[in-house]
Amino acid sequence: MFYLRDGELIAAARAAASAALVVAFALPAAATRAAPATYEIDPNHTHPAFETDHFGMSVWRGLFRKTRGTVTFDAAAGTGAVDIVVDAASVDLGNDELNDAAANATAPPILEAGKYPTAHYTGTLGGFINGAPTTVNGFLTLHGVTQPLMLSIVRFKCLPDHPVIKREVCGADAIGTFNRAEFGITVGRKYGFNMDVTLRIQVEAIRAGPGTTP
Repeated sequence: MFYLRDGELIAAARAAASAALVVAFALPAAATRAAPATYEIDPNHTHPAFETDHFGMSVWRGLFRKTRGTVTFDAAAGTGAVDIVVDAASVDLGNDELNDAAANATAPPILEAGKYPTAHYTGTLGGFINGAPTTVNGFLTLHGVTQPLMLSIVRFKCLPDHPVIKREVCGADAIGTFNRAEFGITVGRKYGFNMDVTLRIQVEAIRAGPGTTP
């Protein structure tokens, strides 16, 4: 047992009170930083695009107009996930006849949107550098087939207070390559078409919460 003089007792009490305040304020902040945030895909600023060979003469480019999904992200923990659904019938190659063939043709089959109305990509964010992910390790389901697909993130940025939306918005640009024949889309192969497709996903997502209106 030991005894403190009055001055020492007061000083000790003040120190204990200060420590308690520090803990009281620090714990909620730490808990907030540790919790992953959810972001809802902004369909007006998210249009997955693709590049595919045409007789070895040129590269055809197209995009999908309708996309939805979510991204979860925790910069402090270096974790996150992506879940994106694409409307297959919204394919746009810049020509109505080509769009109809790509979405609906069954002989030879391409997207067959009536049978497989969506493409679906899910993945895990990784390779974090200074709080920003550099890769997505995931799976693409296309034309009823699921195959692994890794994407490289070439650009990533979050705006804590978007000047127009007035919410936190994160955006990224990612790229990957897959063989479409592995998904049963072999149109053009007998003519020597290269089956490799370059996929470019430009995505923006709005932090979820009350009043979120992507």
